[in-house]
Amino acid sequence: MKDYTAQLEKYADLVVNVGINVQPMEGLIITSNASGLPLAREAMKKAYAAGAKHVEFMMADDAMTLARYHHAKDYVFEQYPEWKVELLIKLYESNYHHLYIIAPDPELLKDIPGDIIAKDQRNASAAMSPATKYRMTGQTKWCIAAVPSEAWALSVYPDESVETAMDLLWDKIFDATRVSEKDPVEAWKVHDQNLKKYKNYLNDQQFEKLVFTAPGTALEIGLADEHYWMGGSKQSLAGIPFVANIPTEEVFTTPHRYRVNGTVKSTKPLSHNGKLVEDFGFTFEDGKVVDYYAAKGKEVLDAMLGNDEGARYLGEVALVQNDSPISNTGILFNNTLFDENASVHLALGRAYAYAMQNGSNLTQEELEAKGANFSLIHVDFMIGGPEMEIVAYTKTGETVKLFSAGNWTF
Repeated sequence: MKDYTAQLEKYADLVVNVGINVQPMEGLIITSNASGLPLAREAMKKAYAAGAKHVEFMMADDAMTLARYHHAKDYVFEQYPEWKVELLIKLYESNYHHLYIIAPDPELLKDIPGDIIAKDQRNASAAMSPATKYRMTGQTKWCIAAVPSEAWALSVYPDESVETAMDLLWDKIFDATRVSEKDPVEAWKVHDQNLKKYKNYLNDQQFEKLVFTAPGTALEIGLADEHYWMGGSKQSLAGIPFVANIPTEEVFTTPHRYRVNGTVKSTKPLSHNGKLVEDFGFTFEDGKVVDYYAAKGKEVLDAMLGNDEGARYLGEVALVQNDSPISNTGILFNNTLFDENASVHLALGRAYAYAMQNGSNLTQEELEAKGANFSLIHVDFMIGGPEMEIVAYTKTGETVKLFSAGNWTF
């Protein structure tokens, strides 16, 4: 494999100083698996150089995850360790922020029974909900970045050797995250301002609804009352900008829970809970999924939609033009972090509080009264492509074409 020392240092600089934007006397949690260790080590150096008071590394491991699923007794999946939740809450309240370095295997859990995974994820999501709130409201800054794993690289380049597949995927990740550029931090500042152009326009307009049209898709999405468009960097409650996903190409907001009607067809596979779902779609009536299909992995959708009542409603609508750095790589990443930023996408489940006006200061009941959905899950799926048309409607019924042939009209 190639020597990526210089690129890893630039990548670490990006995720620490743009993604999390570590400030003096803040703490940092880094969660990763073995594949992420080289980037995690560089990120730790950058965090301490930025003035972090402490950096805590939390290890995940695919082999250990499989060992648990294959060998644990049934009661293990009925509960979630309370101390894990309490630890995260304690850290978040102590001004710690969270960097996730993912190196996924898209089909890690393909041989594990779906009902076991669903039960485990449901209990974990419910238990973690009090800690998740810190990230969903912006009290805790967070960033997700990715590095290749051998399994992931081979899923993208199945005809290549492991070494070649890893090199190819590294190169695509560096291109998509702008690490390939001379000064990635400066490149992200320019990119952030471009996303803010769309975000500010949409917030100024405060459209009533959006209508999406593409092959297999004819969907009307009403927007939540006092929705707020987000794009690029976000402001934490302390007023510090951070970028939650690297890469990101989206502007997104909150759909109204009960104002979604029509059909929508996916344009890219979904990797969820270690399994792939392909060629799938949903039918919505008054916001709720009333019918759905999948050529592969329908049992994954069964479990996902059965998680709780809110899992059948939308929590996010995101606009990404087809002419974007990730889409232009010409590959399917088999990873939501990348594929969602190559395509217009929606998310079933929980809405982000900060994608509502003053949302981070509202109670869950107040958010729901304005149309924001609540759920224990938040799962993105891709619907965009070169044939996507999007028309926005004002409160007085006037129309504005936002997307034509998959791209912004302005």
